[in-house]
Amino acid sequence: MKIFVCIKHVPDTAANIKLVGDNGFEDSECKFIVNPYDEYGLEEAVSLVEKEGGEVVVVTVGKGAATATLRSAMAMGAARAIHVQTQGQFLDSTLTAKALKAAMDQDGAADLIFTGKGSVDTEGAQTQYRLAAAMGLPVVNEVSRLTIDGQKATMEKEIGGGEREVLEMPLPGIIGATKGLNEPRYPKFPDIMKAKKKKIQEMAIGDLGIDENAGASQLVKLEAVPERSGAKMLEGSVQEQVAQLIKVLREDEKII
Repeated sequence: MKIFVCIKHVPDTAANIKLVGDNGFEDSECKFIVNPYDEYGLEEAVSLVEKEGGEVVVVTVGKGAATATLRSAMAMGAARAIHVQTQGQFLDSTLTAKALKAAMDQDGAADLIFTGKGSVDTEGAQTQYRLAAAMGLPVVNEVSRLTIDGQKATMEKEIGGGEREVLEMPLPGIIGATKGLNEPRYPKFPDIMKAKKKKIQEMAIGDLGIDENAGASQLVKLEAVPERSGAKMLEGSVQEQVAQLIKVLREDEKII
């Protein structure tokens, strides 16, 4: 079984982000990690290959520093990696899907492709759908339970209100993983050292015939979330507190 796992090099959710210009941020000193949702897909892929044999290949589209994220993914069990290098910090999801498809097409057909349900930086949750459309494959996102039986995948996903949906999909297909699918492993030191020797195939996005500045959408402006003022305590009876709350929502916050 050959499985591709699409991963993204993202800032740690605990990192302090400093904006630079209108649509960029300082990334030279920012800690980056494997997108957490992608780790669920990677863990599932590695577990499947450990049971059934085969190969896990991780693929990313991003700046040169994403090599460190690929090494982390290989320490978790991926056999090798493909790095489509870009210059900018943000890439349109349509172009990302095209680059992922082109890189995987060059490497050969897969039995299964994993992504995360979305990335924790831009939170667009579009790439897996655009990739599926480009490759002509079925896709199911936010999968929290998976069973593979031959050329069929049976999946569960939450649909709100505590309800779960069960779907079947023929393989090959694309699965967007989310929390609950598994518990991603923590790489041991020997695995980290082995990952340093594993192969990373590097290519520029332009080598795939893709202009990274020709996306259907572009990020125009980034703004820091404004700091909220201190909490306001309401006093008096319940009726008085309700009246005060309505006044705050109407006059101060202008929500109602």
